[in-house]
Amino acid sequence: MSSQRVFQLGLRRAAAPRFRVQSAGRMMQRRWAATEHVNEQGAQDILAKQRLQRPVSPHLSIYKPQITWYASSLNRITGVMLSGGLYLFGIAYLAAPTLGWHLETPSMVAAVAAWPVWAKVTAKSVAAFPFFFHALNGIRHLTWDVGLGFKNKTVVQTGWTAVGLTMVCSAYYIFFG
Repeated sequence: MSSQRVFQLGLRRAAAPRFRVQSAGRMMQRRWAATEHVNEQGAQDILAKQRLQRPVSPHLSIYKPQITWYASSLNRITGVMLSGGLYLFGIAYLAAPTLGWHLETPSMVAAVAAWPVWAKVTAKSVAAFPFFFHALNGIRHLTWDVGLGFKNKTVVQTGWTAVGLTMVCSAYYIFFG
Protein backbone atom coordinates (compact mmCIF):
# COMPACT_ATOMS: atom_id res chain seq x y z
CA MET A 1 0.00 0.00 0.00
CA SER A 2 1.43 3.37 -0.93
CA SER A 3 2.31 5.88 1.74
CA GLN A 4 -0.18 8.37 0.31
CA ARG A 5 -3.01 5.85 0.65
CA VAL A 6 -2.00 5.03 4.23
CA PHE A 7 -1.98 8.72 5.04
CA GLN A 8 -5.46 9.23 3.52
CA LEU A 9 -6.91 6.29 5.47
CA GLY A 10 -5.36 7.64 8.68
CA LEU A 11 -6.93 11.05 8.09
CA ARG A 12 -10.33 9.50 7.48
CA ARG A 13 -10.16 7.48 10.68
CA ALA A 14 -9.08 10.50 12.68
CA ALA A 15 -11.75 12.74 11.19
CA ALA A 16 -14.70 10.48 11.95
CA PRO A 17 -14.14 8.93 15.41
CA ARG A 18 -17.85 8.68 16.24
CA PHE A 19 -18.50 6.39 13.26
CA ARG A 20 -15.75 3.91 14.03
CA VAL A 21 -16.78 0.36 14.71
CA GLN A 22 -14.52 -2.45 15.83
CA SER A 23 -15.10 -5.44 13.51
CA ALA A 24 -12.96 -8.56 13.58
CA GLY A 25 -9.94 -6.61 14.78
CA ARG A 26 -10.16 -3.94 12.07
CA MET A 27 -11.31 -0.38 12.26
CA MET A 28 -14.24 0.24 9.93
CA GLN A 29 -16.39 3.25 9.26
CA ARG A 30 -20.12 3.01 9.34
CA ARG A 31 -22.03 5.36 7.13
CA TRP A 32 -25.71 5.78 7.63
CA ALA A 33 -27.80 6.10 4.48
CA ALA A 34 -30.72 8.48 4.49
CA THR A 35 -33.70 6.80 2.86
CA GLU A 36 -37.31 7.61 2.38
CA HIS A 37 -40.17 5.65 0.93
CA VAL A 38 -41.36 6.93 -2.43
CA ASN A 39 -44.34 5.70 -4.36
CA GLU A 40 -43.99 4.43 -7.94
CA GLN A 41 -45.00 7.71 -9.58
CA GLY A 42 -42.61 9.68 -7.37
CA ALA A 43 -39.79 7.33 -8.30
CA GLN A 44 -40.58 7.80 -11.99
CA ASP A 45 -40.57 11.59 -11.54
CA ILE A 46 -37.18 11.49 -9.80
CA LEU A 47 -35.80 9.29 -12.57
CA ALA A 48 -37.15 11.64 -15.26
CA LYS A 49 -35.48 14.62 -13.56
CA GLN A 50 -32.19 12.74 -13.32
CA ARG A 51 -32.35 11.84 -17.02
CA LEU A 52 -32.77 15.50 -17.96
CA GLN A 53 -29.56 16.34 -16.08
CA ARG A 54 -27.47 13.66 -17.79
CA PRO A 55 -25.05 14.78 -20.49
CA VAL A 56 -25.92 13.77 -24.03
CA SER A 57 -23.33 11.55 -25.64
CA PRO A 58 -22.02 12.73 -29.01
CA HIS A 59 -23.41 10.74 -31.88
CA LEU A 60 -22.22 9.81 -35.35
CA SER A 61 -22.88 13.30 -36.68
CA ILE A 62 -19.74 14.73 -35.05
CA TYR A 63 -17.36 12.07 -36.33
CA LYS A 64 -15.66 12.00 -39.71
CA PRO A 65 -16.93 9.02 -41.76
CA GLN A 66 -14.28 6.37 -42.27
CA ILE A 67 -13.85 3.37 -44.55
CA THR A 68 -13.92 1.08 -41.51
CA TRP A 69 -17.51 2.10 -40.76
CA TYR A 70 -18.71 1.50 -44.26
CA ALA A 71 -16.78 -1.73 -44.71
CA SER A 72 -18.05 -3.13 -41.41
CA SER A 73 -21.65 -2.20 -42.15
CA LEU A 74 -21.51 -3.50 -45.70
CA ASN A 75 -19.85 -6.72 -44.56
CA ARG A 76 -22.75 -7.41 -42.21
CA ILE A 77 -25.38 -6.40 -44.77
CA THR A 78 -23.85 -8.54 -47.51
CA GLY A 79 -23.56 -11.46 -45.11
CA VAL A 80 -27.25 -11.22 -44.28
CA MET A 81 -28.15 -10.87 -47.97
CA LEU A 82 -26.09 -13.87 -49.03
CA SER A 83 -27.15 -16.15 -46.20
CA GLY A 84 -30.79 -15.04 -46.52
CA GLY A 85 -30.76 -15.78 -50.24
CA LEU A 86 -29.19 -19.17 -49.60
CA TYR A 87 -31.83 -20.05 -47.01
CA LEU A 88 -34.67 -18.90 -49.27
CA PHE A 89 -33.37 -20.88 -52.22
CA GLY A 90 -32.74 -23.93 -50.01
CA ILE A 91 -36.28 -23.86 -48.65
CA ALA A 92 -37.70 -23.33 -52.16
CA TYR A 93 -35.58 -26.20 -53.49
CA LEU A 94 -36.84 -28.53 -50.77
CA ALA A 95 -40.46 -27.42 -51.24
CA ALA A 96 -40.30 -27.50 -55.07
CA PRO A 97 -41.40 -31.12 -55.56
CA THR A 98 -44.42 -30.60 -53.33
CA LEU A 99 -45.39 -27.32 -54.99
CA GLY A 100 -44.73 -28.52 -58.53
CA TRP A 101 -41.86 -26.12 -59.19
CA HIS A 102 -38.93 -27.16 -61.38
CA LEU A 103 -35.76 -25.89 -59.72
CA GLU A 104 -33.41 -28.55 -61.07
CA THR A 105 -30.39 -27.32 -63.02
CA PRO A 106 -31.58 -27.89 -66.60
CA SER A 107 -34.85 -26.06 -65.92
CA MET A 108 -33.09 -23.10 -64.31
CA VAL A 109 -30.51 -22.86 -67.12
CA ALA A 110 -33.28 -22.84 -69.72
CA ALA A 111 -35.23 -20.19 -67.79
CA VAL A 112 -32.23 -17.86 -67.40
CA ALA A 113 -31.23 -18.37 -71.04
CA ALA A 114 -34.61 -16.96 -72.08
CA TRP A 115 -34.04 -13.69 -70.13
CA PRO A 116 -33.03 -10.50 -71.96
CA VAL A 117 -29.41 -9.38 -71.58
CA TRP A 118 -30.22 -6.52 -69.21
CA ALA A 119 -31.96 -8.94 -66.81
CA LYS A 120 -28.97 -11.31 -66.86
CA VAL A 121 -26.55 -8.44 -66.14
CA THR A 122 -28.78 -7.18 -63.32
CA ALA A 123 -29.09 -10.65 -61.76
CA LYS A 124 -25.34 -11.21 -61.98
CA SER A 125 -24.69 -7.77 -60.43
CA VAL A 126 -27.07 -8.44 -57.55
CA ALA A 127 -25.19 -11.66 -56.84
CA ALA A 128 -21.62 -10.56 -57.66
CA PHE A 129 -21.16 -7.35 -55.66
CA PRO A 130 -22.27 -8.75 -52.29
CA PHE A 131 -20.43 -12.03 -52.85
CA PHE A 132 -17.07 -10.53 -53.78
CA PHE A 133 -17.22 -7.76 -51.17
CA HIS A 134 -18.10 -10.20 -48.40
CA ALA A 135 -15.40 -12.65 -49.51
CA LEU A 136 -12.65 -10.03 -49.84
CA ASN A 137 -13.58 -8.21 -46.64
CA GLY A 138 -13.72 -11.60 -44.92
CA ILE A 139 -10.11 -12.22 -45.94
CA ARG A 140 -9.29 -8.82 -44.47
CA HIS A 141 -10.93 -9.81 -41.20
CA LEU A 142 -9.10 -13.14 -41.16
CA THR A 143 -5.78 -11.30 -41.39
CA TRP A 144 -6.87 -9.23 -38.40
CA ASP A 145 -7.66 -12.44 -36.51
CA VAL A 146 -4.05 -13.50 -37.09
CA GLY A 147 -2.93 -10.14 -35.69
CA LEU A 148 -1.80 -8.43 -38.89
CA GLY A 149 -2.74 -5.04 -40.34
CA PHE A 150 -3.93 -3.08 -37.32
CA LYS A 151 -2.16 0.18 -38.08
CA ASN A 152 -4.55 2.94 -39.14
CA LYS A 153 -2.84 3.41 -42.49
CA THR A 154 -3.00 -0.33 -43.21
CA VAL A 155 -6.65 -0.57 -42.21
CA VAL A 156 -7.58 2.25 -44.59
CA GLN A 157 -5.48 0.80 -47.41
CA THR A 158 -6.94 -2.70 -47.05
CA GLY A 159 -10.46 -1.27 -46.87
CA TRP A 160 -10.12 0.61 -50.14
CA THR A 161 -8.31 -2.36 -51.66
CA ALA A 162 -11.27 -4.58 -50.80
CA VAL A 163 -13.65 -2.07 -52.42
CA GLY A 164 -11.49 -1.78 -55.55
CA LEU A 165 -11.04 -5.54 -55.93
CA THR A 166 -14.77 -5.99 -55.43
CA MET A 167 -15.45 -3.72 -58.40
CA VAL A 168 -12.85 -5.42 -60.58
CA CYS A 169 -13.88 -8.99 -59.70
CA SER A 170 -17.58 -8.19 -60.03
CA ALA A 171 -17.13 -6.53 -63.42
CA TYR A 172 -15.10 -9.49 -64.66
CA TYR A 173 -17.73 -11.96 -63.44
CA ILE A 174 -20.65 -9.94 -64.83
CA PHE A 175 -19.27 -9.42 -68.31
CA PHE A 176 -16.90 -12.36 -68.85
CA GLY A 177 -18.09 -15.06 -66.41
